[in-house]
Amino acid sequence: MLPLKLGQIHVSRIVELETPTSPRFLFTQMTPETMQPHLDWAAPHFYTPETDRLVMSIQTFVVRTRHHTILVDTCLGNDKPRSYPGWNLRQGPYLEDLRQAGVTPEQVDYVLCTHLHVDHVGWNTRLQNGRWVPTFPRAKYVMARSELDFWSAGTEPESAQVFKDSVQPVLDAGQALPVDMNHVLDDEIQLEPTPGHTPGHVSVHLTSGGREAVITGDMMHHPVQIAEPDWSSKYCTDPAQAARTRQSFCSRYSDRDVLILGTHFAPPTALRIVSRKGRWRPQI
Repeated sequence: MLPLKLGQIHVSRIVELETPTSPRFLFTQMTPETMQPHLDWAAPHFYTPETDRLVMSIQTFVVRTRHHTILVDTCLGNDKPRSYPGWNLRQGPYLEDLRQAGVTPEQVDYVLCTHLHVDHVGWNTRLQNGRWVPTFPRAKYVMARSELDFWSAGTEPESAQVFKDSVQPVLDAGQALPVDMNHVLDDEIQLEPTPGHTPGHVSVHLTSGGREAVITGDMMHHPVQIAEPDWSSKYCTDPAQAARTRQSFCSRYSDRDVLILGTHFAPPTALRIVSRKGRWRPQI
């Protein structure tokens, strides 16, 4: 469970939404029948078989190291025009929740963007005097250069709107830091390339005091993708590559003392990957 300590790193989470979600919103393969083999670990934390609903979160990880205060992904944001009703023109207490966790916007040194989808960049900016401005005035917003190039060239209307209100103002303010996908932030924080969901998708590797964790971003939306790595979401730009990335990831981290922090995982949020009879499964 979060909050947790990894050596000298402190990790907590700011939850913007935690709601039951239809599996078909994400996965064409997921049915009550295909979930049946996974109920021993999935229910009740991550799936409710009685209602056939996933339990998922939209959340930010707050990572505090000896050197920096870091936010990994920034959820949906307030006041943003969006086509999905529950996400449109939100008015939520995100910044107050962040302050209650001991962090003001001025104290944030870095915002790490695993990718630039709508539910990961919303609080990059906030509405101030009719203009979108960076929410975190001192922060550098770290994003993979290839991810930025992909979305800046996009023409799909909704994605273009997300870029306009949640990414472009950061670029205009000179606060964006485009980097390689394996960028090393400091001796405890490194980006890890996990492409497929989007071309420049990265996860975030934390190492301190002999302990390790990886923040997944949308490389995995739900723990079932550990047990079923071929299940790519409907929103992956390259589903086959996303599946290969998960297979490689699970092979690399299975049966090791490495915590997997799923950006959309409901509590307990931090899992390990174990192998049994030639397959992987989550372990709480």
